[in-house]
Amino acid sequence: AGLDTVMLVLHSAPSNVKMKINMSGLEIWCIEDHRLVRVPKSSHGKFFSGSAFIVLNTISLKTRSLHHDIHYWLGTGAMEEDADLASEKALELDAMLGSHAVQYREVQGQETERFLSYFKPCIIPVEGVFSSGTRHLTGETYQFSLLTCKGDRGVHVEEVPFSRSSLNHNDVFILDTSSKIFLFSGCNSSIQERAKALEVVKYIKDIKHSGSCEVAIIEDGKFVSDPNVGEFWSLFGGYAPIPRDLPPAVQENRQGATLTLFWITHQGNLSQIKADSLNREMLDSHKCYMLEVFVWMGKSTLVTERKASISAVEDFLRTGNRSVGTHLTFLTEGSETALFRSYFKAWPQITELKLYEEGRWKVAAIFKQQGYNVNELPDEDHQVVMDCSGNVKVWRVDGDKLSLVPVAEQRKLFNADCYITQYTYIENGREENLFYAWLGRRSALEDRADAISHINALVDSKKGDPVLGQIYEGKEPIPFFLIFKKLVIFKGGMSVRYKRSAAEKGMGDETYDDTKTALFRVQGTSITNMQAVQVDQVSCSLNSSYCYILKTETSIFTWLGNLSSARDYDLLDRMLDLINSTWQPILLREGNEPDVFWNALGGKAEYPKEREIKGYAEDPHLFACTFTQGKKNNFDFKLFFSKDNVVLPWFRTISAVKEIFNFTQDDLTTEDVLVLNCHCEIYVWVGRHSNVGSKQKALSLGSKFLEADILAEGLSFDTPIYVVAEGYEPSFFTRFFEWDFSKANMLGNSFERKLAILQGASQKIEAPLRSSWKVCSPETTTNGLRSQSVGPNGQGKGSSRSSNLSGSIINPINHSRFSSPTPVTRKLFPELSPDVGNGGDESDVSTTSAILTQSTLAEDAGSPQADQSPADENLLIYPYELLKVPSDDRVAGIDVTKRETYLSSEEFQEKFGMSKRAFYELPKWRQNKLKMSLYLF
Repeated sequence: AGLDTVMLVLHSAPSNVKMKINMSGLEIWCIEDHRLVRVPKSSHGKFFSGSAFIVLNTISLKTRSLHHDIHYWLGTGAMEEDADLASEKALELDAMLGSHAVQYREVQGQETERFLSYFKPCIIPVEGVFSSGTRHLTGETYQFSLLTCKGDRGVHVEEVPFSRSSLNHNDVFILDTSSKIFLFSGCNSSIQERAKALEVVKYIKDIKHSGSCEVAIIEDGKFVSDPNVGEFWSLFGGYAPIPRDLPPAVQENRQGATLTLFWITHQGNLSQIKADSLNREMLDSHKCYMLEVFVWMGKSTLVTERKASISAVEDFLRTGNRSVGTHLTFLTEGSETALFRSYFKAWPQITELKLYEEGRWKVAAIFKQQGYNVNELPDEDHQVVMDCSGNVKVWRVDGDKLSLVPVAEQRKLFNADCYITQYTYIENGREENLFYAWLGRRSALEDRADAISHINALVDSKKGDPVLGQIYEGKEPIPFFLIFKKLVIFKGGMSVRYKRSAAEKGMGDETYDDTKTALFRVQGTSITNMQAVQVDQVSCSLNSSYCYILKTETSIFTWLGNLSSARDYDLLDRMLDLINSTWQPILLREGNEPDVFWNALGGKAEYPKEREIKGYAEDPHLFACTFTQGKKNNFDFKLFFSKDNVVLPWFRTISAVKEIFNFTQDDLTTEDVLVLNCHCEIYVWVGRHSNVGSKQKALSLGSKFLEADILAEGLSFDTPIYVVAEGYEPSFFTRFFEWDFSKANMLGNSFERKLAILQGASQKIEAPLRSSWKVCSPETTTNGLRSQSVGPNGQGKGSSRSSNLSGSIINPINHSRFSSPTPVTRKLFPELSPDVGNGGDESDVSTTSAILTQSTLAEDAGSPQADQSPADENLLIYPYELLKVPSDDRVAGIDVTKRETYLSSEEFQEKFGMSKRAFYELPKWRQNKLKMSLYLF
């Protein structure tokens, strides 16, 4: 109703406390003197090891509803009575929110990744007790500290004794001193762990050092030849080797463990329920249960009963064999998570009626009846998210043959055939390609396999990394329809396999032609997205929510459903042109059909007459996939769902994935393969340094993901699968993120990228035209991991001018349009030496650039090369849009080998991120690479 906040009153001893809860965002309270105290926003993320906290995270979903997660966090030194009070208040808070929240018990050092995702990059618990007075940090003084960082997603940061014996080869350590921060990477640590640790280093530098201190990178195994290494070991009393230890052992999944369901009695006792398998009917709404690390509370139980059940479970953990750090999740009936439901055999799929879609339509109708001109709310999922003015090519698959479909027939597909479409368009200043493999509903399995094989060959033949989509008839994503704008899907097909199969089964060939009677359902959301789909020629194919076209041998009818809209009538008129553009249609409204209409459909019969409620877009979920290649290119996945190794029963043959909560673009790490589950479609995002070497393998991974159905939401195997390569993300993918294109085009692995940002160096941009799907080992680096020290100014000690220039920020995107190409004359820098160096190896940008620049400047200073002289005094100036290679209105009469020289000084600085003088001091290979990235080569 437009309220921004709600007021909740929780009864706490000794007095009531009013808690103001925002409709979305994060709220934190702490137990202080046996009462709840609200933690101010400025102190969010500061947790004290002697206190207990309650954290409420509220998310506004796309369904216009709110989702709540409640965590109560217990410091290692928190008193037992504070921990019990935090547990009680978390339960009361859930009750006040309608008992729909999921509650989590968090223990210091063992926090869930969901909890850690609220406080990026990390939380560093502070010794002491929270105080709501003016001093929030009791007795805090700056001192040396040694921290260990564990985790490649959510980072667990723990202070360890300042001693050499605390170091090991498996983890990443941060030594924070008053003047310098050292990062020590164990030789067995991963690139991702080191990159995450750099985020923690930056956090410490900004928070504790006000952004002004040096940072030194220390590699395990590097000796005192580096002064920073010597300084690091001197703090530990001198160098001594760290004892060799084995890589961290992977805990075995408890796949064979018997699941035990306990009923929690009113007296707080756990009574085992014996059963061979679990089913939903075992859970009584009037009782509470414990299963593994879950406590399930029936919706008819009282708050007092729930408190007693939670206390009983926590006592069970304290007195039993479980670790005190065991995660507990508390669920009220109706709020069950996918992981909990997976333990039960055939948990009923409950499809909730989504009333807001129907409701907003009814509200608009009521206002219109009152004489108000009110439009319905736009459907956000049908908004244009890409350039729809590109070029389309269509091929029909017929075994080993791939036939190009004539342009006049591209908008007519047959459901017994498979097709490959290539859509070429301009996005972000460069040419992009989007490929679809469209698999007809009645196509042969062999044709589908051939279609995938053909599309992979086509994709591999293109420059860059085109986006690939595998889609099925009836499950097409919006971008597919947008590129066609108008599409007709007929029955039958031209495939030899379809013809042969129909003959063998004694079925007639249903392939449409103009002489046959046919019924078409018209659908779509606008004139840029409309389709006519041939359906069975029977009355039960009708639906009051749609309009239809019935073509007989002598006439053509248009049928308007009672629940269809004026928009549907417009689409109907436009689709008639593709079905039959010569006959005059006979308009029929539902309920006024003549007998000839019903006779053409085989007689009148019942059909759906209720409004068809459209589905809505669920909030997307991001998953990281860890896998190894098995036999016949199948994938065996490793499951990381919780630190208790709770294994989903249906994962025993595929173990799968780890969800990334509150994800951002930074979670798309270059060494990984991630799946963005948008429910109606999924995206397999492949990092440049991942182990996936082909789009066909990425498609297989997507199919395995659908098969696993991680969220137990009943995903169809026909769900569209996109394969997206890092650096070539389309706009309909980036819309799920706050996207920064400069991050998407950075060079190096995760560690090198984070190090460049930490050093304050400019980001390196990858040239957009490169060979696709290069397989790189996640452990390889472009220039190694040399120990280096970073000063307060963000530059490394001893760095040369040219090496700094080689990493300058480049912005290849310019959306401005110029209406007048009138050139401007001016002088370029005649005194500059335009060319320094004539080649090089890009294996080490930072060092090679410096070496080549120094040597070539010494040899070639003052002697410009003939092939690149910026010394013409009256050279014309043109806008960038007219100079780039793929320009639609390319300027003529220029030297195409020196396009950059025609840019003004201001636009040159904007595009290249440096002055002309600095650019021409770079080696030639570096100049060419930068020009290629800006389409000026």
